[in-house]
Amino acid sequence: MNENIRIEEVDSIEKPPRARVENAVESATDMSERKKDYLEGFLAQKPAAPAPSEPDGDLYEAVIAALKEIYDPEIPVNIYDLGLIYNVEINDGHAVVSMTLTTPNCPVAESMPGEVELRVGAVPGIGDAEVNLVWEPAWSPANMTDEARLELGML
Repeated sequence: MNENIRIEEVDSIEKPPRARVENAVESATDMSERKKDYLEGFLAQKPAAPAPSEPDGDLYEAVIAALKEIYDPEIPVNIYDLGLIYNVEINDGHAVVSMTLTTPNCPVAESMPGEVELRVGAVPGIGDAEVNLVWEPAWSPANMTDEARLELGML
C-alpha cells in the first residue's frame, strides 16, 4: 500500500480567540426564541408505577408485610428476614410462596406452611394462597438479612 504522508513545517500558530463573557450571556429575547431542551420531556416524565403484584407494588408489599409478621418460634426473627422465604409470585390474586425451614426436623414443619398460607390469604387482594415447601437449596445463615443478623448478634 502506497500512502503519501505530507509533512509541513510551521514557524508559529495563531492563538484561537478567547471566549468573552459578554458573548456568552443570552438576552431575554434570545432565551424566548431558544429551542426547548430535548431532555425536558424526558426529565418531566414520572417513572411508571410498578404493577401491584410486582416487587415494589402495593399488593406484593402487603404480602411481604404479612410474612414479616410471622416469627420462628425458636428464633426471635420473622421468617422473611430469616431468609426462609425464597420466592413470592402473585398472578390475578393467586399468591404462590416458596419457602423452606431451618431444618427438615423443625418442630413447626407441619404448622408453619399452614400459617403462611392463612396469613398471605388474608391479605386484601389475595383470593387464594399456596405454599410450596422446598428443601433445595438448603437454608443457611447466609440467607438472613443484615437486620436479622444484627438482632441475633451475628454482626
